[in-house]
Amino acid sequence: MGRMVALTLITFFGAIICCSWTKNIPNAPTPNIIIMLMDDMGWGDLGVFGQPSKETPNLDAMAAEGMLLPNFYTANPLCSPSRAALLTGRLAIRNGFYTTNAHARNAYTPQEIVGGISKDEILLPQLLKTKGYVSKIVGKWHLGHRPQYLPLKNGFDEWFGSPNCHFGPYNDQSIPNIPVYNNSEMLGRFYEDFKIDRNTGESNLTQIYLMEGLDFILRQTKAQQPFFLYWAVDATHAPVYASKRFLGKSQRGRYGDAVMELDYSIGQILKWLRTLGIDNNTFVFFTSDNGAAVMSGPNESGSNGPFLCGKETTFEGGMREPAIAWWPGHIKEGSVNFQLANVMDLFTTSLVLAGINPPDDRILDGLDLTPVLLNSSQPLKNRPIFYYRGNELMAVRLGQYKAHYWTWSNSWEEFKKGINFCPGEEVPNVTTHEQKEHTLQPLIFHLGRDPGEKFPLSVLSKEYQDALSRISAVVQQHKDTLVPGIPQLNMCDTAVMNWAPAGCEKLGKCLKPPESNPWKCDWPH
Repeated sequence: MGRMVALTLITFFGAIICCSWTKNIPNAPTPNIIIMLMDDMGWGDLGVFGQPSKETPNLDAMAAEGMLLPNFYTANPLCSPSRAALLTGRLAIRNGFYTTNAHARNAYTPQEIVGGISKDEILLPQLLKTKGYVSKIVGKWHLGHRPQYLPLKNGFDEWFGSPNCHFGPYNDQSIPNIPVYNNSEMLGRFYEDFKIDRNTGESNLTQIYLMEGLDFILRQTKAQQPFFLYWAVDATHAPVYASKRFLGKSQRGRYGDAVMELDYSIGQILKWLRTLGIDNNTFVFFTSDNGAAVMSGPNESGSNGPFLCGKETTFEGGMREPAIAWWPGHIKEGSVNFQLANVMDLFTTSLVLAGINPPDDRILDGLDLTPVLLNSSQPLKNRPIFYYRGNELMAVRLGQYKAHYWTWSNSWEEFKKGINFCPGEEVPNVTTHEQKEHTLQPLIFHLGRDPGEKFPLSVLSKEYQDALSRISAVVQQHKDTLVPGIPQLNMCDTAVMNWAPAGCEKLGKCLKPPESNPWKCDWPH
């Protein structure tokens, strides 16, 4: 493990000395694409969005050099479905990343999940490959850990990272530790070969992920090959971690340390693009997979700024994300655009930038943002945002108005165990602990005046009636055209856990799985 990192470092620093020739490489006909997806980082974690500690200088500078998108959303308030939506351009209800085991339940891909990304879906790297792109994922995959679901079976050419969250450590008897892969074979496991100190929070994972990204960028630049880098780091997901250089440096505790290291790493990637002379031919987008996990607070959670609740919920704190687009010479410096946008738009926008026609044999929810990014216009004024939780459309935003058809924070059962998705932010009759239906008379908020969703409009007001009539038409059209995908997150089985990943034989890390005994997954959230 140490040898691999050392070799990467040598490659990196050697490149700084010897490859100034890349400044003279002419621009490729299609831009490189980098999507930086943080894990559970909140809208309010960036200085540019008002975080008072101002500990994200590189991200703030990225916004000053590019475009800030304050109305950017994820497609789901939980990790796996939002990532599936990004890479397919489709809502989880369409691509199958949901459960029907219980109504409106969030579901993801823990070790015992049987399913994963459907073979019927077309992922972004598969399409980019048709234009000669080389694609790499660095970090967390989370779209299924069984062999047929892994990144190299779904269009990626390279992978360094893990199929699951860095939960643990486990005892390798009832639950195995999570593997870390280099391409198609594991290099080791979290907490064993890839250390995460649960007491101090120390881990070098972010630095390893940074070096993997820099090395990939260098190799593709030398090869004059267009590339797609999906940098999906997870340091801000509990249990949060940072390397020794950053531990104890933040005013915000260990979570802030992790944010500072990610901010530093993003600064290094952008600097590397300039050093290699490819900054004006590389489109970079920064965002997060869902809102800050306020149930992990205050020590291991970020901030959702003025927005209500957080991860797992379809309130603004669960789905409004920090977002910055950066492409020197193409995106106007210091611009702010209030266009309603969604992480699924990155799928379609990337294809347009690469000169690839989006697939026409399926409904795509992602829209082309190039007029927004390159012309600073807002051409998608009637674009809705759909807030799904599991198999239920919970809310819809159109313009400044948001209608809640269902409200639910988390169950009384979880709440009484001390799990709270809205700590200190309960709003009567809004952040309910039972699923509350409002379909006949939805709660409507004006998010411009009330971003915290505390003051629903009076149902007797003309404003309410006007907003309801517009949103109702959008909802009806959506439901009329909706064909749900086959749910992939219904079945669990301990036999499918990470007992014996590919490459375990070489490392002596294979574990014997138990007998298969599948059951319907239980999703309490």
